[in-house]
Amino acid sequence: MAYTTIPKSTAYFNTKLYSGTSAIQTVSGVGFEPSWIWTKSRTNAGNHRVVDQVRGLTKYIRTNGVNVEQTYTNAITAVNSDGFVLGADTSNDFNLNGQNYVSWNWKANGQGSSNTDGSINSTYTSANTTSKCSIVKWVGTGANATVGHGLGVIPSSVWVKNLDSGEDWTVWHKGLAGTHYLVMNSTAGDANGGAGAWNGTIPDANVFSLGTWNSTNKASSNMIAYVFADVQGYSKINRYSGNGNADGSFIYTGHKPAFVMIKCASHPSLEWNIWDNKRNPLNVADKVLWANTTNTEAEIAYDYDIDMLSNGFKVRTADSRLNANGYNYFYWSFAEEPLVSTNGQPATAR
Repeated sequence: MAYTTIPKSTAYFNTKLYSGTSAIQTVSGVGFEPSWIWTKSRTNAGNHRVVDQVRGLTKYIRTNGVNVEQTYTNAITAVNSDGFVLGADTSNDFNLNGQNYVSWNWKANGQGSSNTDGSINSTYTSANTTSKCSIVKWVGTGANATVGHGLGVIPSSVWVKNLDSGEDWTVWHKGLAGTHYLVMNSTAGDANGGAGAWNGTIPDANVFSLGTWNSTNKASSNMIAYVFADVQGYSKINRYSGNGNADGSFIYTGHKPAFVMIKCASHPSLEWNIWDNKRNPLNVADKVLWANTTNTEAEIAYDYDIDMLSNGFKVRTADSRLNANGYNYFYWSFAEEPLVSTNGQPATAR
């Protein structure tokens, strides 16, 4: 049984759907004050926008490009105990009238404070030690270094973006050695960068390591990292091997997923695929978005089919995006509810 210290997963992660109005509106129903908000238009081609309290709500970056941080005062203007406020945005990426949007929301710890555990003191580290999610901002040095993540356990994944320079999103996953990395804004697979990204070192319970690359530690550039660790019954970050069968692999997570992202590490040109329980309330889950593209939401039978179950997810395709025989796939999953909570209540099937 998968008991958890987080009986109510939606107090730390939640997906919220909303419709654009091009007018000021409050998006409620998140269930907590979000520290990190990731939005995407479902119905029109547009950028993925990432906003957080550490950088300030008027600042955004996009997962589908190398673009530097931008300032936009009409996007997300405030957060509250149950969601966020949108400005009178007329762009396609936050609040355009007539468009439908998804927002993925995480709770860290507000703006946080400086962390001094590493050789670089962070500007801010916003760490939630219950849900094991942290947001870390620092100024790069261009030399091998470490930065404190504040989680108190070994992270399962670290995503880094240079805010001031047009560099790739550089991602470490626990299925990788300290010399390897993925690129979120690209279809590229697992790559060996030597010591360039992470100084050849995997994270420990206090810090993650940085090499000399501009994408992770450029001198004098502001950098941001999103850091996650596994929490039993709430979050699971791991990998599976494809079997090439339409009756594909079952992946046990110990929770009923609310969010699943899968990236093939073995192929040089496959997307970062995202499903959630609000866009896909029933199985088969086949409404997918891609973190590395501006594409609208697609409902594609067979190629992107998964089932989101009470204790994990099952792949329902032999397509190489999710299940080619012998390929390695990395996934990130956050819970709607644990398989069995501390109150003894089991998760129900969809």
